[in-house]
Amino acid sequence: MSQSLLIAFIMFATVMFFTPGPNNIMLLSSGLTYGFRPTIPHIMGITVGFAFMVGAVGLGLGTIFIAYPVLQTILKYAGVAYLIYLAWAIAMSEPPSADQDKRREGRPMTFWGAAMFQWVNAKGWVMVIGTITAYAAIAAYPWNIAIQVGLSLLLGILSCTAWALFGTALRPILTSRRAVRAFNIVMAVLLLASLYPVFMDA
Repeated sequence: MSQSLLIAFIMFATVMFFTPGPNNIMLLSSGLTYGFRPTIPHIMGITVGFAFMVGAVGLGLGTIFIAYPVLQTILKYAGVAYLIYLAWAIAMSEPPSADQDKRREGRPMTFWGAAMFQWVNAKGWVMVIGTITAYAAIAAYPWNIAIQVGLSLLLGILSCTAWALFGTALRPILTSRRAVRAFNIVMAVLLLASLYPVFMDA
């Protein structure tokens, strides 16, 4: 195993996981709006979904996207459309009332929804491509993929938990529905701003 390359990959992955992006912005908003415990499925969906994507691409699925570039374009714009929808949903979200809780409305993203979102997340694809291509020599194949998946699971759960807890910590500060709505609108704007690199690459 290349120890220097492993350290470099850990640094790369740490920066990518902990810096703001669609996943972290949504977790921050969910932690504030719903609390930490209801956000746990969202956390686990991101963590498992991204790690699975790293493994799938590393084990050969990425060659399909290289052979058929149109699939990348489809995923890119599907992701843009879905992020716009999510930004709208976040901007409109408020802390659930008792009536909403009974009707199961205003719930945070589910495990499967968060896991599937990784496939249309532009920042997620940047991370996967960088992970698989730039750091493939960490170890001999397929151990390199196993290492990258394992570290993705570890860093993913740490970063997702941190962002959700950060949002939860804001709950005692932002106590009114108006304050929560204003905060979520700011988060929605930041989520839309994260689309900038996608359009720059178009």
